[in-house]
Amino acid sequence: MALSMHKDNKQMDTSKYVRYTPEQVEALERVYSECPKPSSMRRQQLIRECPILSNIEPKQIKVWFQNRRCREKQRKEASRLQTVNRKLTAMNKLLMEENDRLQKQVSHLVYENGYMRQQLQSVSSATTDTSCESVVMSGQHQQQNPTPQHPQRDANNPAGLLAIAEETLAEFLSKATGTAVDWVQMIGMKPGPDSIGIVAVSRNCSGVAARACGLVSLEPTKISEILKDRPSWFRDCRCVDVLSVIPTGNGGTIELMYMQTYAPTTLAAARDFWTLRYTTSLEDGSLVICERSLTSSTGGPTGPPASCFVRAEVLPSGYLIRPCEGGGSIIHIVDHVDLDVWSVPEVLRPLYESSKILAQKMTIAALRHIRQIAQETSGEIQYGGGRQPAVLRTFSQRLCRGFNDAINGFADDGWSIMSSDGVEDVTIAINSSPSKFLGSQYNSLSMLPSFGGVLCAKASMLLQNVPPAILVRFLREHRSEWADYGVDAYSAASLKASPYAVPCARPGGFPSSQVILPLAHTVEHEEFLEVVRLEGHAFSPEDIALSRDMYLLQLCSGVDENAAGGCAQLVFAPIDESFADDAPLLPSGFRVIPLDPKSDGPAATRTLDLASTLEVGHGGARPAGEADMNSYSHRSVLTIAFQFTFENHFRDNVAAMARQYVRSVVSSVQRVAMAIAPSRLSSHMGPKQLPGTPEALTLARWICRSYRIHTGGELLRIDAQAGDAVLKHLWHHSDAIMCCSVKSNASAYFTFANQAGLDMLETTLVALQDIMLDKILDEAGRKILLSEFSKIMQQGFAYLPAGICVSSMGRPVSYEQAVAWKVLNDDDSNHCLAFMFINWSFV
Repeated sequence: MALSMHKDNKQMDTSKYVRYTPEQVEALERVYSECPKPSSMRRQQLIRECPILSNIEPKQIKVWFQNRRCREKQRKEASRLQTVNRKLTAMNKLLMEENDRLQKQVSHLVYENGYMRQQLQSVSSATTDTSCESVVMSGQHQQQNPTPQHPQRDANNPAGLLAIAEETLAEFLSKATGTAVDWVQMIGMKPGPDSIGIVAVSRNCSGVAARACGLVSLEPTKISEILKDRPSWFRDCRCVDVLSVIPTGNGGTIELMYMQTYAPTTLAAARDFWTLRYTTSLEDGSLVICERSLTSSTGGPTGPPASCFVRAEVLPSGYLIRPCEGGGSIIHIVDHVDLDVWSVPEVLRPLYESSKILAQKMTIAALRHIRQIAQETSGEIQYGGGRQPAVLRTFSQRLCRGFNDAINGFADDGWSIMSSDGVEDVTIAINSSPSKFLGSQYNSLSMLPSFGGVLCAKASMLLQNVPPAILVRFLREHRSEWADYGVDAYSAASLKASPYAVPCARPGGFPSSQVILPLAHTVEHEEFLEVVRLEGHAFSPEDIALSRDMYLLQLCSGVDENAAGGCAQLVFAPIDESFADDAPLLPSGFRVIPLDPKSDGPAATRTLDLASTLEVGHGGARPAGEADMNSYSHRSVLTIAFQFTFENHFRDNVAAMARQYVRSVVSSVQRVAMAIAPSRLSSHMGPKQLPGTPEALTLARWICRSYRIHTGGELLRIDAQAGDAVLKHLWHHSDAIMCCSVKSNASAYFTFANQAGLDMLETTLVALQDIMLDKILDEAGRKILLSEFSKIMQQGFAYLPAGICVSSMGRPVSYEQAVAWKVLNDDDSNHCLAFMFINWSFV
């Protein structure tokens, strides 16, 4: 019997193919849906539990699951390739349309060129008498072809509004698919299956305009709903009110809308718009949403007045949404506005004259938002933490909206300006309106009898030759360089529904470090939502109560240096450990907006208060060399706003603390900006200065003297050991030399590095103290240093083997050997620990 079973098994093993019955396949599919890769025990259990599988060997069942997984993988790959092919087909269609548009534009330019050449030839050959005649004839020709004027339309007549809507539709389509605007493709926005689309900006047209076209995997009606909800994706939109809806005979709708937008800085007024929006369908099935402002020249009803806003104009703009074969849509977006640039100070006018800024804030933002929702709907994006994507988007919107409210301080929200202390660099605004807190996240706080409201301290400054992306990235990664732990503790305490009494910041605060915990990011990683844990350390018993860990919800955007016209922003708000979906948020932060370089007008210094720039105007005299040097550099506007809650009896104390704190932050940012500014003007400014303080000269002498005492060798091959020669040669040493503290009650952090050391760590002297020694060493390096530490302290030095360390930007660095030695002061006491990394290079 056993022999016959062995023969049967051998025959089954050697068979090349096993034919499964439909019942067996159904049973295996049920298991596969639960566990695509069952273990050996699970397969044996399956055979025991399913009698219909009893005649199949476990090895054959294993092969079936392998084949099933392979088929599933092939199916997914085929689906992915079909999606890519569909995207490429749609992008090819877009490129063909763009090519047709460019050919028409070339033909038009060739015609104009020939016409101008003919006119020049006729003028050169004409006599004085004929020129007079031509002037008369030209005047008669102009009288025969007067400038077309819009006929007067009845404001209360739907037919008149429909005529405006149809004209708006025609002008919008000529911009979206025609040559009505001279479009220039934005640098870096290249088409492809994974790109956002084709983005172009206007050149030499009234106002500023931007256009984008791309493919999204959503139906036109869904896209229409998303785009009409403008506050959900346009971060500068304060509110949109639809005051009237009029159906049209062709199945479309006409809407009369009033929109308010935020001002980007504290020194410019906000804009509002009174527009007509027309939604209709074309004969080819495309859906169109077009919009334009209603003015005295266009006719139509008069919009609502607003005293604190500047009325801007929307020129024919909108969205053309075409359905694609096989699903998805091709969308064309055109934004064309006139922001009344002459109503803002001259130094700020580039903010309102830049088509690139408009493209980033509106056009590209709309396309990115639609693409984000499309990928979330399809399940391509998975977020951790158990939170839905819509909840995370709401957090981002609340942070931006709260920060914009703080910057603008609208009177109808309850904000009022406090009197200054005699210096106008920092503005203090307070909001004690009960309507701001009723039904909001601060409802529990506002019920306290002593609760006074919210105070905001804000300021703006002009930065010269400081890339916004680099500055914001530095502020994000090196918070301890500008933040005060005591102020953070006060902000965190304000979340509690109990009285708090920390109305002023302690000088220097407490030592702290930060840990960034990512929550979510957008598709192209241009925006990050994260939780920041601030780890406090107390060095005395009275500091223990305030040295607890604190948490911030933080939004960072615009840190891509290659994004043209991108606004960089860092906004954060204290949260408690629970971090509920309706967590209270009181945002503060920084916003840096680039200004297009202008060759005319007076140049600013590297960093200065923007208010003083506005007062100087054109009359400000500066040295000629300085003006020439700065006329080629880039400028940007930095806006800072910090919000605090306060109790009634502490209002003045909190105001004084906030004003002092913002001034210290401004000073820190100016110092950081000086340090991280690129050396593109080095030919004018000379070589980078050494840290030539007496302390630096003394430290350089101690480093070289200690190396000679401990190792018996010379660190520097120079004869002179006096003056600044030692520091100069140490600074330019080819190997990376750096010093770190050796305190028993704190982590070792770097205090000095030469030029090679700064290059290896990818940092600056300003940010060096924010880098811990254990953070740059890998696991093996930390173990070696720990094993050699006692030898270093007893013998005075140690040679460390080759290894890998990490720069402050996360890049791995290899070195052939390292030397560590104690640095002794003049009293032969331990001052710090020095390291020299020999023959280092980035991996």
